[in-house]
Amino acid sequence: MNGYDLNSLNEEQKKALLQTDGVVLVTAGAGSGKTRLLTHRICYLIENGVSPYNILAITFTNKATNEMKERVAKMCDRNVWISTFHSMCVRILRENIEFLDGYDKNFTIIAEADRDKILKDLLKKNNLQDDELSRVEGHLDNIKNKGLDIDEYFLSLQEFGNKTDLKNYQKICWQYEEYLQKNNALDFDDLLNKTLFLFNNYKNVLDHYSDRFHYILVDEFQDTNLVQYKLIKLLASKHKNLFVVGDEDQCIYSWRGANFHNIFNLKNDFEDVKTYKLERNYRSTKNILTLANNVIANNNERLKKNLWTDKEDGAAPVIYTAFDERDEAMFVARTIEELVEQGYTYNDFAVLMRINALSRPIEEGLMMSQIPYKLYGGFKFYERAEIKMILSYLSVFVNPKDEISLFKIINFPKRGIGDVAISNLQNEAEDKTVLEYLLSDKFKFSKYHSKLEHFVENIKSLREELDVIPLADFVEKVVKVFKIREAYAGKDEEAINKLGNIDSLISGVQEFVDENGECSLADYLANVMLRSDSDNIQENGFVSVATIHSVKGLEFRVVFVVGLEEGIFPLSRATYSNSEMEEERRLMYVAITRAEEKIYLIHACKRYMYGKSNFQVESRFLKELGIVDKKKPKITAGDDFFRKEKETADAFDSGFHVGDRVYLSRYGEGEIVEVSDDGFVGKIDFDDFGIKEIMLNSKNLEKVEADNG
Repeated sequence: MNGYDLNSLNEEQKKALLQTDGVVLVTAGAGSGKTRLLTHRICYLIENGVSPYNILAITFTNKATNEMKERVAKMCDRNVWISTFHSMCVRILRENIEFLDGYDKNFTIIAEADRDKILKDLLKKNNLQDDELSRVEGHLDNIKNKGLDIDEYFLSLQEFGNKTDLKNYQKICWQYEEYLQKNNALDFDDLLNKTLFLFNNYKNVLDHYSDRFHYILVDEFQDTNLVQYKLIKLLASKHKNLFVVGDEDQCIYSWRGANFHNIFNLKNDFEDVKTYKLERNYRSTKNILTLANNVIANNNERLKKNLWTDKEDGAAPVIYTAFDERDEAMFVARTIEELVEQGYTYNDFAVLMRINALSRPIEEGLMMSQIPYKLYGGFKFYERAEIKMILSYLSVFVNPKDEISLFKIINFPKRGIGDVAISNLQNEAEDKTVLEYLLSDKFKFSKYHSKLEHFVENIKSLREELDVIPLADFVEKVVKVFKIREAYAGKDEEAINKLGNIDSLISGVQEFVDENGECSLADYLANVMLRSDSDNIQENGFVSVATIHSVKGLEFRVVFVVGLEEGIFPLSRATYSNSEMEEERRLMYVAITRAEEKIYLIHACKRYMYGKSNFQVESRFLKELGIVDKKKPKITAGDDFFRKEKETADAFDSGFHVGDRVYLSRYGEGEIVEVSDDGFVGKIDFDDFGIKEIMLNSKNLEKVEADNG
């Protein structure tokens, strides 16, 4: 067994690993080596005669799945079923969904944006306003996260709400389910719920998987919702060998149904549960762990544990009081520049925030200092218009019932088919789906035949090639035949980026094939739909700017936590709820424990948000850290990081003035046309790039001496 070494585990890890039979609960603090424990346990089971076929390991992110697969392959050279909950359910449904009326194995997984559009259309159809969307979504989330029956759920609300409203919402929930069924489509929650329904109602399906999996391992157990917990219970019902690793201190997803009480419920649902506690941290310095322990100790709903390490004390944590959000961004940028000069690389840094609304000034500060960064929790690659369009084209080749995708592509590029035409085509199709109708002989007599003739013929001819030519070649051919590149053609930067994204998508298809061997277009589309924005965090050469939710499970040498102010972190709504405040505190704990060596905790005295500037109160979490000496700003003229308000301060003198010719490596030569009142920012008209805002204290900005010759 290559790389498999039981002696590399500490005593607590080893005790948990050697308890091979029965139900085992491991409460694992942040950075305590749970991935190492899980992978070693898998290899230990295999070494002791368990077939890899009989082992199932469930994780919560694609990144964790891939890491665990790679480690197991390296350590014991075996293939084990390791996947996220949703990927596991897709695989089970592909094999069994035909037990459910109206579905087949070629089902489509719809995105959240598609769900919103379907619900908005249903609201309109029922003469309800768009502002009721959030209420309908809330009811749907409750139903699906808890695996409830629609009618029973609304019946239970009768005495608490407006009966007319509830009846309307109930009707829309059913119409939504019927629409998905007609389209052979599932949303993300359906992947879990339909699998649970199969297990509960088709004993042969449950028996097949519960017989197969003699040993089940679950990572991040605190993040399971009720449906996921029920799935695990059923899968483990035969052999009752269940090994779960979790940390209630890192439960930060209650808003999407996660219930850390599943950790406590486990003991009620299974007999003789063995519990082990991992408190040794391998990631962070003592000073960082002291902060984390101090903060989380203020929560009551937790199993008591105290992280410790044999690492050195490390650098003292820094609490920095910024004058405003601009000073906050300048401090982050300058600190990164200084640490890079000391040998750090850009991917060693993470700038973390509670809400995305804080990202703009941080991004501007990094751009002005020419620091490369990637923003996560923002606009994702697979949500770009050109990418979604190609994926919609591909989807109709997999699932002929998928009208959701068909109606996106039927008039792109433009073919003169608007909403009225689509409605007429639906009527003409009668009991068929529109695509089935388009492909039938009957369509030749439609008045829309001439407009869609080439579109239909291309679909017919490409369908014949789907399983014949390599997958990446098929995707390239779809792009070419339907003239998708031509639709985005242009010489401006946006058009160039869109064409580059299309090429990147096709490269991604080939990479998927290379990694997965024999795979279908349906496999690829499912993989895309289940991807997370956090899968690519920590790319080489970039500072990661992200929400705290996006970086759970990751680690960075240096972490900045910005926006530590009451109303932002913690959010204002948590002030009136003990449970929400405890979740905010768990978020703070997660943010702190991402740091390996250095941590900077920043709050601003003033912040411009939601259209106005307000004075801010520092977060209560800062007081809970236990640090006495806090670094306060020196609000003096000429200071690199802070400044007096415009009415009272002298402007910072950068040495650059309006009219100066300057050079910046990124943009070349230009002329300063404006300097901000505080002296820090200049508008520079670059000869080749036009006007850009640049920090005048940037070390990369140089004056160009006038040529007097």
